Amino acid sequence: MYLIDRLVEKKLAEATERGEFDALPGHGKPLELDDDSMVPESLRAGYRLLKNAGYLPAELQLRREIADVETLIRQAEDGEHRAALNRRLLYLIQQLKIQRPAASLLYEDDYGDQLNRRLQRE
Repeated sequence: MYLIDRLVEKKLAEATERGEFDALPGHGKPLELDDDSMVPESLRAGYRLLKNAGYLPAELQLRREIADVETLIRQAEDGEHRAALNRRLLYLIQQLKIQRPAASLLYEDDYGDQLNRRLQRE
């Protein structure tokens, strides 16, 4: 371990002993980690930086809304409501395809169906 690492660890331990971290928001609660598995690894740090600054790229907003609509479709009991949600889902997928064609591969009918069938078997 480098000298700077040891100094930082020592300072953190001292601050913890003095209770300086006890009043922080979320103290004693589990971390809320974002699911960024759909974001390419090379873009994750940049996207997280933008998100922490209060800006969420349009692609991620679309992906979040797609996931929300998919959840609503699974929960919908009314056929008319489900049809409206399906129309909304198709619209959002089209928007995603327009913004980033390669990113929408998972939403292609054939590929998505094949992937779902394979995941259900495993």
